[in-house]
Amino acid sequence: MIKHVVNRVGVWIAVIGMLCGGFAQGEEARPYDLVIYGTTSGGIAAAVQATRMNLSVIVVGPDKHLGGLSAGGLGWTDSGNKDVIGGVTLEFYKRVYDVYDSPEAWRWQDRAAYGNRGQGTPAMDGKGRAMWVFEPHVAERVFEKMVRDAGITVHRDEWLDRSGGGVAMQDGRIKSITMLSGKVYAGRMFIDATYEGDLMAAAGVRYAVGREANSTYGETLNGVQIANARSHQFQNDVSGYKVPGDPSSGLLPRVHDGDPGEQGAGDHRVQAYNFRMCLTRVEENRVPFPKPPGYDPAQYEVLLRDLLAGSRHITGKFDMLPNLKTDTNNHGSFSTDNIGMSYDYPDASYERRREIIAEHRSYQQGYCYFLANDPRVPEDVREWYAAWGLAKDEFLDNGHWPHQIYVREARRMVGDLVVTENHLRRKVPTKRSIGMGSYNMDSHNTQRYVDARGFVRNEGDVQVNPGGPYPIDYGAILPRKDECANLLVVCAVSSSHIAYGSIRMEPVFMILGQSATTAAALAMEAGVGVQDVAYDTLAARLRADGQVLEYQVSSQPRPVSE
Repeated sequence: MIKHVVNRVGVWIAVIGMLCGGFAQGEEARPYDLVIYGTTSGGIAAAVQATRMNLSVIVVGPDKHLGGLSAGGLGWTDSGNKDVIGGVTLEFYKRVYDVYDSPEAWRWQDRAAYGNRGQGTPAMDGKGRAMWVFEPHVAERVFEKMVRDAGITVHRDEWLDRSGGGVAMQDGRIKSITMLSGKVYAGRMFIDATYEGDLMAAAGVRYAVGREANSTYGETLNGVQIANARSHQFQNDVSGYKVPGDPSSGLLPRVHDGDPGEQGAGDHRVQAYNFRMCLTRVEENRVPFPKPPGYDPAQYEVLLRDLLAGSRHITGKFDMLPNLKTDTNNHGSFSTDNIGMSYDYPDASYERRREIIAEHRSYQQGYCYFLANDPRVPEDVREWYAAWGLAKDEFLDNGHWPHQIYVREARRMVGDLVVTENHLRRKVPTKRSIGMGSYNMDSHNTQRYVDARGFVRNEGDVQVNPGGPYPIDYGAILPRKDECANLLVVCAVSSSHIAYGSIRMEPVFMILGQSATTAAALAMEAGVGVQDVAYDTLAARLRADGQVLEYQVSSQPRPVSE
């Protein structure tokens, strides 16, 4: 489903803003070389690179915390092949190592007991060490220090006006963006570093939501995936009806009544979101799972039936971080992924998104509370799960719950070049590499339905290795020239659904952030739009700054599903 939003306000917003004093309200009124909207890891990497290219830069965004998901619970880095991580991105992981190189960082665990899990991985340049596994607060601390060391100005809790007047355009360029607070940020170049692609969409750039059909780009893993949905699937025959085997009794909660669709067909569905929980069993640092408001144990009846049938999938994906904490992710048939509840998030209003996030939090907290407390849960499961709890020293301002929901996919830009499965498999050449990815083509489930036998099934999960590291084309971060000549997009990139399943990893967002800023600087220097930057010049500067643009593919280990 492709959408094209037309901005009708043009330069009048900028004029009105000046007449109303919008450009005289303080620091945000300065015309910056680069305005970055979004405080994700990609946004911070972009900003750091800006200071190193002597650009005036400001980062503005709705979040209060820096780093997005990297500081929001995803401490078990989805890094794939670490040899293709360089530049500012590698610097971040080196700085994480430096934190853990101090004895003071090891409060709940002996450093030697943690061993070589993450800390001992050599950095690719041989001049230091990088750590790929970390606690959420450590990641946020590192991002904050990177911003502070570079002297970057960050304006937090600032929300783009998405009503139609928030982006002032003139002659195919963004002149300024306006926040709901009334603050106006003017710039020569702009970067959208949000997971949702909010600035991109408000600027009238074309984008897609949902899954394309395989036929759209000549792919094999896009669209409805019944045949490939083998991971995170029900291994037992679990009836989807309130009275087992009786369709007239109605469906159980969290099972929809529609047909899953035809294999490979496109649809509107968005893969499931969840929160990456930071849990611990250290009693002094453990907060028991809270009972969420409106808790309804009936929401977990499908899970209960699967457990009673013998499944023990709930013990999977408790990946250990330093200090006896976890990055706990979705695993198995019925888990922390809130399947089917994210469809309208990408285009939703801020108010509706808050409702969706609250529902996800309630669902996932209820899931944990159910497993740890419901007397119908098998005793071995209940006792095992009840020993865990939220880490008391994480997410202090949010009830120890992650402040960032895992937006695995929202809008995806549709540029002149769309990265597809065939680029990742190297069946189609990538001519203008600006960085590399290497992770699985990874889509989480999108729907839960009842099959012809009356049993519950999940649909949408795909886990396929692209065959090793692959280059990402410059076109992935570029809108069409006739849509916007001074905007680059580093998270909601121009990609098909299944290719995005690999690109969407945090190290890749940081890599693309650095490359986007480099391109913006070169475009300003040459006096051209970002689409007309000389690639040879761009590639040379990227390599000089430590980016990895190519890699000799050999047999690679299969990454673990995220």
